[in-house]
Amino acid sequence: MKIDIIGAESLGVRGLCCFVTVGEQNILIDPGVALGFLRHGQAPHPAQIAVGEVIRRKIIQAWELATDIVFSHFHGDHVPLVDANPYQLDAALVSNLNPGVRIWTKSPDFLTPKERKRFSALKERLEAQWQDWTTEAGLLGFSVPVPHGEKTERNENVIMTRIEGDSVFVHTSDIQLLDDDTVDLVIEWQPDILLVGGPPLYLERLSSTLRNRAWQNAVRLADSVDKLILDHHLMRSLEGLQWLEILSSKSGRRVCCAADFMGVPRRLLEAERQMLYEKMPVPLSWHQDYAEGEADTKRFQAFLSPS
Repeated sequence: MKIDIIGAESLGVRGLCCFVTVGEQNILIDPGVALGFLRHGQAPHPAQIAVGEVIRRKIIQAWELATDIVFSHFHGDHVPLVDANPYQLDAALVSNLNPGVRIWTKSPDFLTPKERKRFSALKERLEAQWQDWTTEAGLLGFSVPVPHGEKTERNENVIMTRIEGDSVFVHTSDIQLLDDDTVDLVIEWQPDILLVGGPPLYLERLSSTLRNRAWQNAVRLADSVDKLILDHHLMRSLEGLQWLEILSSKSGRRVCCAADFMGVPRRLLEAERQMLYEKMPVPLSWHQDYAEGEADTKRFQAFLSPS
C-alpha cells in the first residue's frame, strides 16, 4: 500500500486529500482544496495561493489516474465545485478527465440542503459512476455517516473510509475527535495507519469541555494505532502544532502531521498568514487582479522551495 497525502493544512492548504494505491485500485479521497477566504481580515497571501496552485495540479493528476474517488462530504475543501472561488478546485478542470471513474459518496438521505445542491451540480457536471457508501467496493469500506465534529441539530456528517491491503489505512475526514462513538468505531476498525481531521482549536467558540474530549480521544487513538496522523483543522493554528507535539510526547508514540508523514517541511501557512503579509507585502489590487487573470504568483513562488 502506498499513501500519498496531497493536501492538508500542514502542507499549506485547507483539505485532507490523499491518494492510496493498493492492488489494482488507485483511490483518491476528498479531492478538494481551499484557502481560508478571510483570516484575521486578510485574504490568502499570494505565497499561500502559489502552494494551492501546485496542490490543485497534483489533485488533477491523481484524478486522472484514479479507479475510485471518495467524497466524504461536500464542503469546498473536500470536493471540486461547480461554483469554485479562485482558490478552490473548479469542477470544470476534472469534468472530462476520467470518464466512468467510480465516485463514492453519502446517499442523498444524509445530505444537508447545501450538500444536496452541490451533489446535484457535480453529478450533472462529472462523467462518473456514482455509488453510495452502502455498495460493495472491494478493498474499500465505508462507515455509516458520522458527525462532522460534535453532534448538533444541523446534523452535518461525513463518511469515513477504510482501505485494507498489506496494512489497514483509515481516513476519517472532519470528525475533529469530538464524538466518542465515532472514535469507538475507528478503533474497532483496527487501523495500522490513521489520518484524522483534528479539533479546530483556533475557534474561540470551542468550549473547554470539547477541547478536553478531543484530547482524550486523541490519546485513545494514539494508544490504539501504529501511526496516527493528525491534521486539517488542528493545523490551522500554531496552538494546534503545540497540541500535537505534547500529545506525541505524553503518549510516548510518534504522532505526526501530514507534512511529517510525507517527509516534507511543515507549511502552516494559514496560521502564519499575518507573518507572510509582513514579510512579503501585497499590492492592494492583487487579489482582484488575480481573480480576473491579470496577476500571477510568480514573484511569490520562491516560497515553494524547501527550507
